[in-house]
Amino acid sequence: MASKGTLSNLPPPPQEIPPNVVPMQVEPGKGCGSLSERLRPNFNQMNGPRPGVKGKKIHLLTNHFRVCFQGGTSHLHSYSVNVHYENGDPVTRRNLIRKVIQKLWEIYSLELGEQAFATDGQQSLFTACPLPKKKLEFTVVLDVATSKSKTDSSLSGNGDFSEGDQKRQKIISGFKTFKVQITFVSVIPFQSMLDAPNGVKSGNNEVLRALDTILQHSNAKRNCLLLRQSYFSNEIRNFMDLTGGILGCRGFHSSFQSVQGGLFFNLDVSTTTIIQLGPLVNFLMANQNVDNPFKIDWTKATGILKNLRIKLAHSNREHKVTGLSDRLCKELKFLLRLKGSHDQNDNVQTVEVTVYDYFIRRRGIELSYSSNLPCINVGSQHRPQFIPIELCSLVSLQRYKEELSIHQRSLLLKKLRQKPMEIINDLNEELKTNNYDTDPMLRACGISINKSFTQVGGRILSPPLLRVGNKVDLVPKRSRWNFNDKKFAEPKGIEFWVVVNFSTGFDIRSSYTELAKLGAMEGMHIRPPAFVFEENPKHKKKPGSVRVDLMFEQIISKFRKDPPRFILYFLPTKFSCLYGPWKKKCLMDFGIRNQCIAMNRVDEAHLANVILKMNARLGGINFMLSAEVSQTIPLVSKVPTLILGMDVRHAASARSDLPSVAAVVGSRQWPMISCYAASIRVQPPKTETIHSLFKPISEGEDTGIIRELLMDFYASSGKRKPAQIIIFRQGLCESQFKQIINEVEEIIKACKFLDETWSPKFTLIIAQRRHHTKLFQPDSSENIPPGTVVDTKICHPLYNNNFYMCAHAARVGTSRPSHYFVLLDEIGFSSDDAQELVHCLCYVSQRCTSAIYEVAPIRYARLAAAQMLEIVKSEGPQLPKLHKNIRDTMFFC
Repeated sequence: MASKGTLSNLPPPPQEIPPNVVPMQVEPGKGCGSLSERLRPNFNQMNGPRPGVKGKKIHLLTNHFRVCFQGGTSHLHSYSVNVHYENGDPVTRRNLIRKVIQKLWEIYSLELGEQAFATDGQQSLFTACPLPKKKLEFTVVLDVATSKSKTDSSLSGNGDFSEGDQKRQKIISGFKTFKVQITFVSVIPFQSMLDAPNGVKSGNNEVLRALDTILQHSNAKRNCLLLRQSYFSNEIRNFMDLTGGILGCRGFHSSFQSVQGGLFFNLDVSTTTIIQLGPLVNFLMANQNVDNPFKIDWTKATGILKNLRIKLAHSNREHKVTGLSDRLCKELKFLLRLKGSHDQNDNVQTVEVTVYDYFIRRRGIELSYSSNLPCINVGSQHRPQFIPIELCSLVSLQRYKEELSIHQRSLLLKKLRQKPMEIINDLNEELKTNNYDTDPMLRACGISINKSFTQVGGRILSPPLLRVGNKVDLVPKRSRWNFNDKKFAEPKGIEFWVVVNFSTGFDIRSSYTELAKLGAMEGMHIRPPAFVFEENPKHKKKPGSVRVDLMFEQIISKFRKDPPRFILYFLPTKFSCLYGPWKKKCLMDFGIRNQCIAMNRVDEAHLANVILKMNARLGGINFMLSAEVSQTIPLVSKVPTLILGMDVRHAASARSDLPSVAAVVGSRQWPMISCYAASIRVQPPKTETIHSLFKPISEGEDTGIIRELLMDFYASSGKRKPAQIIIFRQGLCESQFKQIINEVEEIIKACKFLDETWSPKFTLIIAQRRHHTKLFQPDSSENIPPGTVVDTKICHPLYNNNFYMCAHAARVGTSRPSHYFVLLDEIGFSSDDAQELVHCLCYVSQRCTSAIYEVAPIRYARLAAAQMLEIVKSEGPQLPKLHKNIRDTMFFC
């Protein structure tokens, strides 16, 4: 029972409601409800803004092909599949699961109604008609013809073979027994989806997943490499040499999309990187750029080789690499059991032999260079099975998961460039070659795919006016402009600076002299450098961090009391081993603004680009929107508004030990929207949600990202708190949209932590680049014009306000629009206002004199995260704080 003291603290009971009074129901979000309720996107399309009307209309084609329904079943039946080995262990390999289920369907075709099926190679299976029972169990014996040498297993030391066994190889049948359980899950109706004039309103995920599984199953039967919804066939014409034993591989992406115009089939070109097939040792030499096998770094090779599939020359069998031996082939010994040789106690006798001697003398296989190299392990850790490396060859279509070098990335981009008409021709050819209408499952569903590109209406937005120096306004032409006879809007000079040269053999004097001339033409007063530091040639072979430390020792000894305000440093190539350590020294340790020049790409255009970055990093403004000056940006210029850009960068999949880097940039100096500051944190590897937005460590102290940016906005904007916050979030796919709600809740907590009574309005916009929608001009080989926006027909049917925007003019290849989703809009943007804001923000990147394909806040967040990731790669997982001299600068520009 509660005490009297407790009862006295309870609120008084509610008064009786008079019979003639009807209680008022409080609307959700109007002063009550959780933050999740307030932020939950409204999926009612009637409440969304109408499509935009600004801009010149244009007719376009898109790579979405209409799906037609012509009779057939109106439902798909979903089943769960579990495949186990005879001992009860689950089968996890997708290819093996597909083979087992295919074999099951061949054996039990009559019992299963002789109907088509599709499986994703995991636990999902779909049929057009119901199976005889809701739960079925089968035993499947898979007969795999393998070329098996009896000596293969003897290399683990557990063989039982006589010396005469090496005389021949026998092709034997390898029988494996599998237990398969198929359980009914649900019926998936899809006719309503096909008939919906504006796309399906709910429950479309299961339908689309089933239809996409049918596409995957069809491509798996063609022995393609499958990566999600992309597929790559084993044809030489699809391969491009990227050097280092790596090939670029062309393929296609295919998926079904439910959009405002109904159900469509999306087909696009796709690319991945694979390992070149052939002798394993040749790949390793090419990958490490050495001219003979004895120079291979085997420690480095271990990570690359693990889990690759190889074929053995002496047995013609495929195996998976599990590791390398720790001894050389001529030193690696095992016990070979001698069959028929028993002692008096009837024990099997063994003889100790090396792997090298075994293959040379007992198998009669000639080995020319393997004796002084490690062996490849294709067994387990407890039962190893070692093979000389020259008997191993890589099989085709194996994905390369390591990070590409700068040279390889540039080669890939160069060889993949396709003009719009080339892509159109490739897609038309693929539609004819891979005739989807003949797929048994799609035919059973009555689905056919129109072979014509879909027509869609778009609009071309006018480019914004830009303000440069001397109050001059200029109009971009095809999203580009220049500074010929013009000054920067706010140029900054350099009084005290130095030059550092890590590129011996290059004439850097002409480069920094030309840079000073270019700066002077654009209003920057750049004095001659105080000193030029040359790296000692003896230090070239030392680790990057050591070389950077030695260089800073020179700088400190020269300018002990007064360090330089700016450092221009020359590297042999961008992102060399020096880049990360140098950035850490400048940005974290000493707080010195700096600029890198890679000597392998210096020309006048590059130097003109460098001077833009230098002025921005020094605190200047190269150009701005004229609307910023006149304060005429709708809903932004009249009310203090903070614009945030958010992104997370991950290390390459092979570097799972490295943390991810989250970066958030925030606008400053309102009503400006061209200046930004950044806040960066590391977080657990491969996590997409940003963890440190709000991080209270005591009752009055918050060390999170948002507090830093709010305080910077307040200090730089005349002691004003933002009444509106616009968030641009990059890197999320549709299935992750709900995660952003948690991030916005954290941002609101950070605001409330500063002032409980402060409730800014929020607008949340997601930017997607990982999509496969492309837009083309009919009967034209040119790209779509910059400023093209599409907000009907091919846009998502469930979200109130989403649109495709192509703000830039692609110089090479085919332009790809960004897809923007307005998930939350408390500020109240119309479609035209939201699209105009996005369009304008693509013109304020201070790094270049052209519009970019994404809004500048997102670009800046991505650049800041990438720069910090380079530091993490070279200096370790802990990321120190930015120096106080750097925090409010655009060091990332």
